[in-house]
Amino acid sequence: MGKKSKSLPIPEETLQLLVPPTSYPIVDTHTHLHSTFETYKKTYPEGKYKDAWEFVRGLYEGRSVEAIVDVWCDAPVLKNEWKALVDSADKKELWGGLEYYFVMGVHPHEAQLYTDEVEKDILEAMQHPRCVGWGEIGLDYHYDNSPREIQQEVLRRQLRLAISLKKPLTIHTREAEEDTERIMKEEVPVDHRIHVHCFTDSPEWAARMLSHFPNLYIGVTGVITYATNLNTSNVIRQMVPIESSLTSPDSQLRILLETDAPFMTPSNLSVSSINPALKNKRFPLCHTAMVPWTAEFVSRVINGKTNGGSSGSGTPANAEVVNADGADSAWDAERVMRVARENARAMYGV
Repeated sequence: MGKKSKSLPIPEETLQLLVPPTSYPIVDTHTHLHSTFETYKKTYPEGKYKDAWEFVRGLYEGRSVEAIVDVWCDAPVLKNEWKALVDSADKKELWGGLEYYFVMGVHPHEAQLYTDEVEKDILEAMQHPRCVGWGEIGLDYHYDNSPREIQQEVLRRQLRLAISLKKPLTIHTREAEEDTERIMKEEVPVDHRIHVHCFTDSPEWAARMLSHFPNLYIGVTGVITYATNLNTSNVIRQMVPIESSLTSPDSQLRILLETDAPFMTPSNLSVSSINPALKNKRFPLCHTAMVPWTAEFVSRVINGKTNGGSSGSGTPANAEVVNADGADSAWDAERVMRVARENARAMYGV
């Protein structure tokens, strides 16, 4: 029996996507452009985009991408890489008009690699006018790539420095609710700006944190569309209950839209909807132009059109129409995008 042929990726042009559910300007508040472009090059070694700037101009042309917040969270710091992108941020023609901002910190996975030299490099980056926050930092007890005691120590150290510089915080927390809450309430002023990115933890924890920190926002990625994740949708429902969605003020929806690219492709955006011949194929990477599909799913959650994530085929799992009286939906993708855009301005000043 011959060798099984390697499954080829989807055609590169499929990354251009469909017409989005809304053309409202996109602000992706958490992406990893360097990693996303590296994933693209590994997937398409002969691809048409030769550098990150070509990638951005090519994929985002006509997609209303207004700004990105790029996240650098490696240790040691990727100094040459971040400086090349950041120092070009004012060259609008290079970016196709997109505004580039960034945050920097050491991810909990790499906490054991945190050193005085790493800290010195981060502090240098904090002086750049395009640096809008410190992160992503936090605790991750799912993988435990660094010992928990070291994760906690490094988190406290970075929190104290960020607060001393009045830098907003980008927080990563996974299966570490109790320790994250305790440390943040001990270290972070109540009114500090906080972005809990790619939220998947419990709605109860979210409620406590939102109540304690009035300038805290919940980051929503494509993971909200996954059938394995009900928590993020339930957090949205806590903010904007279905029964009051028609009259809920925009300020109740304390979310930021993000991709965490190259991860977390929204599952309500299927490859086969772009090219029916590519049934059962998946996107090899996520990118910023996918944000409107996450916004669309959020609007469905608020309007009571879905109970949870998506089955992966583009159809929301356990879908049901709660607003069965025929009333107009209170929320749509554009409204979600507009609210999230204002929240991004409040959070990061972008």
